[in-house]
Amino acid sequence: MKVYLDTCSLHRPVDDKTELRVRMESEAILEILALCEAGTLTLVSSDVLEFEVGHNPHPQRRAFVSAVVERAAVTIALSDAIERRAEKLVECGFKPLDALHLASAETEQVDYFCSCDDRLLNRAHEQRDLGVKVVSPLELAGELLR
Repeated sequence: MKVYLDTCSLHRPVDDKTELRVRMESEAILEILALCEAGTLTLVSSDVLEFEVGHNPHPQRRAFVSAVVERAAVTIALSDAIERRAEKLVECGFKPLDALHLASAETEQVDYFCSCDDRLLNRAHEQRDLGVKVVSPLELAGELLR
């Protein structure tokens, strides 16, 4: 099973864990990454993800996420087809980088696209023609426990 963790979900383990939701999502992401390390799940990355991670101004956060991204089994190269699909997703209300992440995940036919971004999650749940199931870390953990 292939999973694509977007930038905000990859950052969750290094976020401030004062809030219960953040603590729970952090634990879920760490468990998902452990399943990837064990070979139970396939972690998928993309040129878009590497670009966004590389521009993080916080060195410790960037280092943590870069180390995770480097271990991805698959890295999706940006293509004209991905850019065209992303343009359509932007027209549907997605932010440009989110649209590129989603279009990349669709291209690789990942099983789950995971995000902590409520705006992205809500928009994705309204979108009927996405080629990937978009879930929060807690939803993904629930799916994996079935």
